[in-house]
Amino acid sequence: MKGEINQGDILKIERIKMPVLVVSKDFFNQTGEIIGCPVYKNGESGALHIKIETEEVTGYVQCEKMALLDMNKRGYSKLDRIHIPAIIDITDAIQSIFDYV
Repeated sequence: MKGEINQGDILKIERIKMPVLVVSKDFFNQTGEIIGCPVYKNGESGALHIKIETEEVTGYVQCEKMALLDMNKRGYSKLDRIHIPAIIDITDAIQSIFDYV
């Protein structure tokens, strides 16, 4: 399935075992590329492992494993999406990887 991809969408992407959370902003995603983080079913909450729960997906977003993915070259389907407060928590965690101090 192809279509608009938004920040906060949880995707099932071909050749990737676990769901992927789209963390890049909508304007970036318009290029057909996204930055995504895997959602592992098992894990422990931590500074870079944020637990999410939706109707379709429950697991831990591993913020340090973000990757640039070209969705023009992969099949995908949308599984679910997370709400703005969870997106803020996750993007704050990602930003903390790049902070100076």
